[in-house]
Amino acid sequence: MESGLSSLGSSLLVPCVQELVKEPLTAVPHRYVRPEQDSPVLSNATDSMPHVPIIDLHRLLSADFTHSELEKLHRACQEWGFFQLINHGVSSSLVEKVKAETQEFFNLPLEEKKKFWQKPGEVEGFGQAFVVSEEQKLDWGDIFFMSTLPTHFRKPHLFPKLPLPFRDTLEVYVVEMRNLALTMLSFMEKALKIEVNEMRKLFEQGLQAMRMNYYPPCPKPEQVIGLTPHSDSVGLTILLQVNEVEGLQIRKDGMWIPITPLPNAFIVNIGDILEIFSNGIYKSIEHRAVVNSVKERLSIATFYNPQMDAEIGPVPSLITPEFPALFRRVGVADYVKKLFSRELGGKSYLEALRIDGKEEGQNI
Repeated sequence: MESGLSSLGSSLLVPCVQELVKEPLTAVPHRYVRPEQDSPVLSNATDSMPHVPIIDLHRLLSADFTHSELEKLHRACQEWGFFQLINHGVSSSLVEKVKAETQEFFNLPLEEKKKFWQKPGEVEGFGQAFVVSEEQKLDWGDIFFMSTLPTHFRKPHLFPKLPLPFRDTLEVYVVEMRNLALTMLSFMEKALKIEVNEMRKLFEQGLQAMRMNYYPPCPKPEQVIGLTPHSDSVGLTILLQVNEVEGLQIRKDGMWIPITPLPNAFIVNIGDILEIFSNGIYKSIEHRAVVNSVKERLSIATFYNPQMDAEIGPVPSLITPEFPALFRRVGVADYVKKLFSRELGGKSYLEALRIDGKEEGQNI
């Protein structure tokens, strides 16, 4: 199979925002001004806002607490689509190395980073994703995106050429993320009461990709957006906050709710593929990144998808006469290819796969 996602999508090359802010800016360049976005300025009443659920993997694995924690996980996936995962078992020394070396990677001189730049007609490397026209408004942020597993999907000029020790650190981290994703998917399978290993069969040899995000400070943060509101099109996302700057917000009940990352936690969210797979029981939730005028923010999202030759659709055991299939079946490769040919925007891609005239989803 051809390596990476070169045959599946592309994004137009755009300026590097990190370089842009090295010169003092008095005004935000026109392509980044986003008047249509809800203001990132939040009320001071954040204490009264609801908080994203916290799931304890140690309790899920413990015979004494499995049932109650599994119920909590199920509700989090149904009602929030997001949760913070604590006691996840990934070594804190590895996580700290990943954080420090990611920061160093983004701080490399521009000439060094250009070796990892997006190539025309591709989506991997330094740049932005989902840019499909020269007139399109841009996010106030840079990304470094690459396929990480299976190893034959890696672009020869990206992962294998990363500077040391970063490459070796990521080699360990991507395996830890794969194992963690499969563990969480197996608990979701239990919570959904579907056939054992139905989830694992789909995801075990799945495509893993990683997106490192760099959001520079902006002199007028209320005019820009770090990352356009969207739901993740993937199966499962595991996010690591690299530094202490907040910026991730999720849309719930018509409000943008900020997530304050807990120390030593991952933020996990349901992607569109899991909403399809669960026939609307689990929800992929719209989220965005806002920026500030003082300090950069960095994060790393690890995406986990089914294997490329699989087909996705609602699990047969969750389809009944009372709860018919809400989504059409589609091949994973075709799904990814169409995804990268669109602009990012809300849950529009998932909606395109919905079977018309059905209800919003079911509770179980």
